[in-house]
Amino acid sequence: MLHESPIIQLGGFNIDLSIIIMLIVTCAIVFGLAFAATRNLSVDNPGKLQNFMEWVVEFVQGLISSTMDLKKGKPFLSLGMTLIMFIFVGNMLGLPFGIVTEFDNVQSAQVFGHEIVPVKEALEQAQAAHPGEPAHVGVNWWKSPTADAGVSIGLALMIFVLVHFLGIFRNTKAYFKHYIQPFPFFLPINLIEQFSKLLTHGMRLFGNIFAGEVLISVLLKLTAIGVGGWIASVLGLVVWQGFSIFVGSIQAFVFTILTFVYISQAIDTHEEEH
Repeated sequence: MLHESPIIQLGGFNIDLSIIIMLIVTCAIVFGLAFAATRNLSVDNPGKLQNFMEWVVEFVQGLISSTMDLKKGKPFLSLGMTLIMFIFVGNMLGLPFGIVTEFDNVQSAQVFGHEIVPVKEALEQAQAAHPGEPAHVGVNWWKSPTADAGVSIGLALMIFVLVHFLGIFRNTKAYFKHYIQPFPFFLPINLIEQFSKLLTHGMRLFGNIFAGEVLISVLLKLTAIGVGGWIASVLGLVVWQGFSIFVGSIQAFVFTILTFVYISQAIDTHEEEH
């Protein structure tokens, strides 16, 4: 069984505290890494972190040059570095461990005076189904932020807005004209294509990372069936976590290069057509 999320109601909105915590942790790690790598820059004797950051710069430059003219894409170098590092770190956070707290009554399931909504509902359902029996509900506080659809779609929405902003203000005539190409009656299809890009851009990242964390939870549950379960769980976790590192890296790469492809289509391809 999956654990509940620590969701509280604040100002009429449902706030998932685990997502906020994990976004802050991800930002702190990426900022700390970038700060440490650039704090003592040296041409003659660069440190390991400086070498790593220089490799990231060259890697992202390679992604840009594979999708558009490097001169046009150079202003987006910082965006690419931030995206690939943020998504990679976010994808990795849910792999090494988890932080789960258990609650057995509604009164204790509170954070800053606000009830944890899923815990209250789960406890009430359990007590209604089995009156008088003790009930326990686990809350997961530590997971990959990209395993949440809101975060992944939010990242994709940010890129979606940026791409169309660039298309409208840097390639205006060609941007609007491409919606009715090759013929005007293709307008609905071209509009659907734009929104499908938004969904696939975000859902691909969410689906892969979420599925990986679900399988880790299932493997951990195998320990409940005895020694054989422990052995199967440990072996499965070793194999799957290694594969998850690969999947997380690939998804960070795919999200970033698709960003440059979409930017290129907005500022470069349509421009060349004219």
